[in-house]
Amino acid sequence: MTFAQATAIEGLGEIADRYDAFLIDQFGVLRDGRGPYPGAAETLVQLKDAGKRIIILSNSGKRSAENDRRLADLGFVSGSWDWFLTSGEVAWQILKREGEGASSGTRKCLLVSRDDDQSPIAGLDLERTKSGTDADFVLLAASEGDVYPLSHYEALLAPAAARGVPCLCTNPDKVMLTKEGTAFGAGRIAELYDELGGTVRWIGKPFADIYASALEFLGQPELTRVCAIGDSIEHDIAGAANAGLHSVLVTTGILENASGEERRKLFAEHGASPDFILPKFIW
Repeated sequence: MTFAQATAIEGLGEIADRYDAFLIDQFGVLRDGRGPYPGAAETLVQLKDAGKRIIILSNSGKRSAENDRRLADLGFVSGSWDWFLTSGEVAWQILKREGEGASSGTRKCLLVSRDDDQSPIAGLDLERTKSGTDADFVLLAASEGDVYPLSHYEALLAPAAARGVPCLCTNPDKVMLTKEGTAFGAGRIAELYDELGGTVRWIGKPFADIYASALEFLGQPELTRVCAIGDSIEHDIAGAANAGLHSVLVTTGILENASGEERRKLFAEHGASPDFILPKFIW
């Protein structure tokens, strides 16, 4: 498979007039595990001041409002984005609809989250269980791959996988950024569940549900007037391509140390390449 050569740009100001809306990844574009990238908050304001509609599109298992508050607490200017849409929010809405239509009683959920966060199921008619032996379904919202080895999750999830319990992964990222560097993400745990014989439903980039929600919020715009910005070829660039959108790959984040050849191999592996390559999220 061959791809058109991505155009290198030095700042978003070079292409802003081509688009009406931007879908911007959080981790790896606006911030890393330690905090905001220098100039990212200012660039977001400049993009908004240029009249663009902006959705922060994140593979976070947490709901939108919580991420929205956290970004503002980090120093990003409230109002410089229109919506913070997370895979966790999309999944919560799906689970709410399914719960309203269910005829059986309260379901038991084995929730895998970070720092014992229970917000992914708050307000839903679910009972949390910490055992795979009696769970009705598994919800993979986050990873503590910087704390526990993969074998910890194998022991936790194997009983559920053996029983054929369905799994919903609301954070497809296989690599996450932490204060110490990178670690395996919830997406890798979902892969493990599949390897153990379980079945996984994926919510988030590069899968369709989250893009459908974003485009509905934007009023179903002309797809070629929407541009996605991300640091992951597998999630951001492939997801944009699947949705019919243009894209910008920033070379911060998980591919910061990758060579051009390594990126080209990933383009081929995931069947997608960006329209533009940007060194970092700057105007």
